[in-house]
Amino acid sequence: MSVGAKCLISKSVDARLLLAGTFLLLLCCIPGMCQDQPRSSGITLKYDLQTETKIKGDVEEVKVFTLGTRKDFVELVVKSGDNRLEVYVCPKPFQDEMAITLSKGDSLTITGAKVKHDEAEVILARELVRGQDTFLLRDSKGNPIWDWRTGK
Repeated sequence: MSVGAKCLISKSVDARLLLAGTFLLLLCCIPGMCQDQPRSSGITLKYDLQTETKIKGDVEEVKVFTLGTRKDFVELVVKSGDNRLEVYVCPKPFQDEMAITLSKGDSLTITGAKVKHDEAEVILARELVRGQDTFLLRDSKGNPIWDWRTGK
């Protein structure tokens, strides 16, 4: 075999290896790029101890809505005096696991932080008190005691 033929075979093998390597790289990367990317809107709601407040009111409505990557976040609309307040509670799986039942008409004392979300002021609940029952949702620093990934 001549030197020219060996060089041509070597270049052909190099080109095939490069092509195979590129194909494998794309094969590995495409599934990751096709997955839904988490939105940061739910993560940007930070509990601020400086804005912590305590309110008393009656539940007018219990809703489940999408917050960031969670599609099952519990929100209360609470009437406190002349004000209607939106209170973000916790993921529904956590509420169910902790056997927290919330209904229209419940009288609550809510400790939480006021934050801005989509141009509205909402309260991130840290603690709910209904009669003799106290439901702890966040630790003393305002960190959720549930796992954002599982909602429990």
